[in-house]
Parts: sequence; structure tokens; C-alpha cells
Amino acid sequence: MRPWRERGAPFGSWLLGPREQRNSLLRLRVQTLLTGSVVIANLIGIAAVIALVTVVIPGPSVFVPELVLVHFVGVPAYVLLALAIGVVRGTRRALRALRWAIEDREPAERDRKATLRVPLRLFVLQAVLWFGGAVVFTTIYAFVLPDAVFKIAFTVVLSGLVVCANAYLLSEFALRPIAARALSTGPPPRRRLVAGVTVRVLMAWALGTGVPVTGLMLVAGFALLRRDVSTDGLAVAVLVLGAITLVVGFFLVLLMARATVAPIRTVRVALGRVERGDLDTEVVVFDGTELGLLQAGFNRMVEGLRERERIRELFGRHVGEEVAREALARGSGLGGEVREVAVLFVDVVGSTTLAATRPPTEVVDLLNRFFAVVVAEVHAHRGVVNKFEGDAALAVFGAPADLPDAAGTALAAARSMGRRLRDEVTECAAGIGVAAGPAVAGNVGAEHRYEYTVIGDPVNEAARLTEVAKSAPGRVVAAMRAVERAGAGEAARWRVVEETTLRGRTEPTRIAVPVEEALG
Repeated sequence: MRPWRERGAPFGSWLLGPREQRNSLLRLRVQTLLTGSVVIANLIGIAAVIALVTVVIPGPSVFVPELVLVHFVGVPAYVLLALAIGVVRGTRRALRALRWAIEDREPAERDRKATLRVPLRLFVLQAVLWFGGAVVFTTIYAFVLPDAVFKIAFTVVLSGLVVCANAYLLSEFALRPIAARALSTGPPPRRRLVAGVTVRVLMAWALGTGVPVTGLMLVAGFALLRRDVSTDGLAVAVLVLGAITLVVGFFLVLLMARATVAPIRTVRVALGRVERGDLDTEVVVFDGTELGLLQAGFNRMVEGLRERERIRELFGRHVGEEVAREALARGSGLGGEVREVAVLFVDVVGSTTLAATRPPTEVVDLLNRFFAVVVAEVHAHRGVVNKFEGDAALAVFGAPADLPDAAGTALAAARSMGRRLRDEVTECAAGIGVAAGPAVAGNVGAEHRYEYTVIGDPVNEAARLTEVAKSAPGRVVAAMRAVERAGAGEAARWRVVEETTLRGRTEPTRIAVPVEEALG
């Protein structure tokens, strides 16, 4: 079964492509997105450092002659080296962990864990590079320009935190197609491998709001300690850091929100399809957090619904759709109730000879064609085939669901069934008997194994009438009591032809046949 696709974007974005894509295209897509994620995150961090150092954070200028070599050689060299390490090493390690997907292999448990750890490893790698730079340059400025230590340390740490957060969220987005393959063999591992939804929200708050506001407080404290900070400088710092809070906070919250909403949207739209009756719906599990558990739980729920529907369909085929619906609606249990019903019994003539003179497979094929006509006519007249007994069948009209004219519909079904059997199943003949009256309808058997059936005089009478029908001209007969209970239109189609005492009964039964047969 092919999972449903939401407008061609099963992973929440068209950038991630379709669910089924060539391994070469998957590798190119993932490598491009991962590299782009790391580069974009670092460029944002570098731009933030330049802006903060030059115009935002108050304090002495860092551009002094003693540090020219550091500014124009050391800083660019470290930035390029760190960027190369972050991109090359980070991407290479990620692709090594994702090799199973690129080679189209089933993921082992260690492969699943390694795949879900990739964003965290990129986070750690960026943290090491940026905080390593903070240590290196803070140490240099501590010896040459001690008054600028706060400015350098605060700037690099703040920018590094933003880079790490962006790298984590962007790489997690880029890896959705492969995470989906890793999670296709089971739900996310219990062991915490990735940040959960709560951690995502706290991360977005801390890096988008908490850290910049803390920076504002530190700048204010720095201004109080150093009386030489001008009002204009402090105003610029507040305005720029406020703008950073708004822009960076918005961007991080947007990434977090999209990462949270994407799996929820797939489940929401898939639920709508299930409500419309499409039980073949399945969502792609691509999130490693609690939302991935939600996606996997939805798939398990739909699988259970499909299984329930198969059982209900199979149950309905065994006991009849009406009986199945009644059991599901009212529950089950032993016992029954008196109902006004009509019973139709049909039995093949000469079944013993038929079985002795034909191969078993041919007999089964013949009986299947025979019962196909019987079931079709009973259902067409709103009856229920209660049971098959070898080469015979018992149909009930008026139970378990009420039927306004149970006797009339049973008689109409008998006439139509007789004509079709004579025309469509010419290899054998069958007797059809119809009776009507009060009977007990309900579950009979033991507590752990029972069946729905109808017990009473109409059942016995219909069975005995079938024996009479086998020798009748049209092989369709009914008890006159059934005709009298039928509506005027159907009753007019039957005529009494004789009165006889059926086998096993003490009272005589008036026997009626269809008018066309009586006239014939």
C-alpha cells in the first residue's frame, strides 16, 4: 500500500521532494540542504558578530593598530577554517551516518539512532567551533585590549548560540526524507536522541528572546559600571539588540513552528480522509520527537481500523450483514425474542445422486452458482440468509431487522428465485418452501460460541414444505398462512391447490403455489 501524499509534499515542504526518489537524487538533495543549512547559519552568525562589534555593543573600539594582524589575518583565517570544518566535516559525518539510506539498505537499530543524532552532532560541532573561537580571541584581547574582552566574549557567544540553533533546526528539516525511512521500521526510539517539542520551544525562546534580552541587561550593567558610555551609544545598543530580538526571535520561532506544525498537518489532513472512508490512508513518519510518535500512532490506528473493517466484512459474510450490524449495534449475548417472521427454505433435489455422479470440484462449483442466485434474491428482497446446510439454505425475513411485509417479501423472493434457478442453474433442481408466523430469533449456543438463528414452527413448516415442493410442477410452494399474512398485491399471486398433513406435524397445512404454476 502506497502512503497518501499531501499535495506532493509528504514531508511538509516541496524542497524535500517526493517520498519515492532515486538514491542519487536523495543524496544530492540532502547534501545540498545540509551544506546550505550550515553555511546559512554561519553567515548569519558572522554578520551578527560584525554588526555587534562595530556599532552595537558600547565600549572601546577593537580596531587598534596592535590588532591589525589579528583582524585582517587571524579572524578571516579562523572563520574560513571553522566554516570549512563545519561544512566539510559536518556534512561528511552526516553522510556517513546516512549511508544505509543512500545505499538503499534496511536500517539497523544503530543506523536509526545515528540518523536521528545527526542534527545534534551538527549542533555540537558548531558549538565547539564558535565557542573555541570565543576562547581564542577573548584570550588575545585580554592581553592586548582588556577593556574589549566583554564586547568580544558577549558578541561571539551570542552569535554562536544563534548559529547552533539555526544549524540544528535547519538540518533537522533537511533530514526529514531520511528520517522518514529510518522511522518507517518503527516509532522513534524511547531513548532521547533528539530534542523534544518542549525543548524545541524552550530553545526558540532562549535563543530568540532570552539571550538577546540578557544581552540588553548586560549592556545596561556595563553602562552603569563604565560611566564613559554615551547615551547615544546605549540607545544604539538597545535599538539594535531589540531589532535582533524581533528578527532572530521571529525566525527561530518560525522554524520551530514549521517543524511542529508539519507533522500535525499531515495527521490532520489524513484524519479527514479517514473520516471520508479512505482507510488506505497512511502518513509518512518523519519526526523523531513526540510528534513522530503521533504520526506512528495514527498509522497504527488506521491499521486497526482496516483490520476491524476486514473482520466486520468477514463477519458479515459469515452471518449476514443485517445480523452483523445488529450485533455491533446491540452487543451480543445468549437469548432471543419472539418476532413475526417469514421463513424461506430451499433444498437441492437429488443431492446424493449429484454428489455420487460428479467430481467434488464440479459439485462445489455448481453449488456456488446455485447459492449465488439464492443469496442475490434474498438480499434483493431485504431478507437474511441465516445459514447454509450442505445443499440447502435457510433465509429469514423480518429478523433481526423489522420488515413491514415479511411474508409478502418472502413469497416474492420465492417466486423470483424459482424462475432464476430454472433458467440459470439448469444442471439441478431445487424445492422452495415458504412459511410465516411467530418465532424466537436470537443467539443460540454456548457462552463462547453461538450463532444467530430462528427457532419455531415456521422454520419446521418451511423445511417440510420444501419436500413437497420437490414434486410440485414449479417446485415453489408456501403455507397458506404465509399468503394470508402477505400484502394484498402479493397474496393475489398465490392459489391454494391442496391440504395435507406434513411429516412430523399434527395439523393439516393448506398449500399454495404461484398463480402461473397453478394455471399451468
